Amino acid sequence: MAQFVTAESLAAQSGLAHAFFTRRGGVSAGPFAALNCSLSGKDDPDAVRENRRRAADALGVAGGSLAALTQVHGPDVAVVETPWPDHDRPKADAMVTRRPGVALGIVTADCAPVLFADPAAGVIGAAHAGWRGAVGGVLEATIAAMLALGARREAIVTAVGPCIRQPSYEVAADLRDAVLAHDPAHARFFADGRREGRWQFDLAGYCAARLAAAGVGVEVTPHDTLALEGDFFSHRRNTLAGGGPIGHQLSAIALAP
Repeated sequence: MAQFVTAESLAAQSGLAHAFFTRRGGVSAGPFAALNCSLSGKDDPDAVRENRRRAADALGVAGGSLAALTQVHGPDVAVVETPWPDHDRPKADAMVTRRPGVALGIVTADCAPVLFADPAAGVIGAAHAGWRGAVGGVLEATIAAMLALGARREAIVTAVGPCIRQPSYEVAADLRDAVLAHDPAHARFFADGRREGRWQFDLAGYCAARLAAAGVGVEVTPHDTLALEGDFFSHRRNTLAGGGPIGHQLSAIALAP
């Protein structure tokens, strides 16, 4: 069975299903073990399809109702009417829909998955927020796309899911400079690093602050993808270990059919 964690704020909403899936409960092997849900890696495609079917089952939607993107670390948002074929996924980093039974799924391996919902309006969203996408405005763009579908800003609830947390996320000057160029006050999301010219970046806190500034409710889950090796894939952990193939966990949200 696909294993997942949830956010209290989203779990409290009626007519809504969501999950931040872990790497547990799938059929993939080796570095992809076990619930790898990335369509773009080198895992066995049949295993990935089975993993995504299991995730859809856990959400209570049909396996073919799980929408996916070709994620590019940008601010673009796709509006979903029906899921696209695997070979024709749009290049974007967020999705919104008002279609019941359609699950919006993004994959991550340290970047922040962010799920959005205005259940009363029947509008949901999902975003892949790496630091580039977050700085570039993908979170605010997702909110704007939801408003265009009829959501109300004050009614939107969001949750930042498992991602690399500040104690694990050492960054260099290029990342820090890009964040501060957008807003110098965001220096508060950087702590001194363990090495000269390095800082520890609070990606989850940064995303939460951008969401709060946009006027929506925010919850942050506590899980650190790098630290919890048995539960989550981590690109940074994989890089520190010498690289090679890596899986990605899925985060998804759906309106009840």
